[in-house]
Amino acid sequence: MEIIEHIASLSEEGRLLAAAAERSGPGASVPTCPGWQIRHLLRHTGMVHRWAAEFITEEHTAYHPDSGEPDLDGGELLDWFRAGHRHLVRSLEAAPADLECWTFLPAPSPLAFWARRQLHETTVHRVDAESALGGPLTTVGADRAVDGIDELLTGFHARPRSRVRSAVPRTLRVRAVDTDAVWTVRISDEPPRAVRTSVAGDGHGGTGPDGEDDTESDRVDCELSGTAEGLYLTLWNRLPLGAVTLRGDRSVARLWTDNSAVTW
Repeated sequence: MEIIEHIASLSEEGRLLAAAAERSGPGASVPTCPGWQIRHLLRHTGMVHRWAAEFITEEHTAYHPDSGEPDLDGGELLDWFRAGHRHLVRSLEAAPADLECWTFLPAPSPLAFWARRQLHETTVHRVDAESALGGPLTTVGADRAVDGIDELLTGFHARPRSRVRSAVPRTLRVRAVDTDAVWTVRISDEPPRAVRTSVAGDGHGGTGPDGEDDTESDRVDCELSGTAEGLYLTLWNRLPLGAVTLRGDRSVARLWTDNSAVTW
C-alpha cells in the first residue's frame, strides 16, 4: 500500500470508529478489550492519535511521551476524539515526503511508518468499537489485512519486547488463502523470526503442517489459514482461533494468542 492509501484509509477508519462509538454510547462494554468501555477506547485511541501527530508536526527525533488521556466523557469526549483524528490525518497529508522524526519499527521513511502504524492502530480499535454494537464488522480489504499482518509479524514481534517465546523451538505458518501471502514464524527463546513468502515460493506447494510432501526444513508445527482479514483480526486477538483453520499442534497457536498482546 502507498502512503496516500494509508492516509485515506486512516481517515475512513477514524470516522467509522467515531460513528460506532456514538451509536453504542460511552458506557457500552467492548467485548474485544475485556474491562474496557467505549469511553476507555476513545480516550486511548484519541491519545495515541495526538501523540503520533506531535511527532509529525514537531519533528521530534527522539522518543517523546504522550500527554495522557483526558478526563472527558459523553459528547465532549467524542468531539475531542474526532478533532484529534482530523488533526492526525491533516498532519500526515501536509507532512513532507522527507519528514525526519522518531519511529519504532523499520519503514521506508518516517512518513510511511506513521501513516501505516496509525492506520492499523485505528482499524483494530474501530473493530473494537463495532464489536460493542454486536453486529457485523466493516470489512478489511485483503491488501490492507496482509499489510497489517506483515507489520505485526515482521515488525512488532521482531522486537526484543515480544513475549512470544518458547524454550522448545516451534514453527508457526500463517497462510492467507485469498492472496499469495504466507508467513513462516520461528518461535524460540529469542524474539520470533517471521519471513514472508508466497504460495508459489513457500517451498511446500500448499500442503499443511502434516503434509507428506514437506521437506524437513519446511516442516511446521502448526498452520493457521484463512482469509487475510480473518487472520489479521485473529492475530491481533480480535477474533477467536475458531475464526480461522488450524492444523497441527494447537498449543503453538495458543502460545501466540496468550502472549502476543502488543506493548509499546
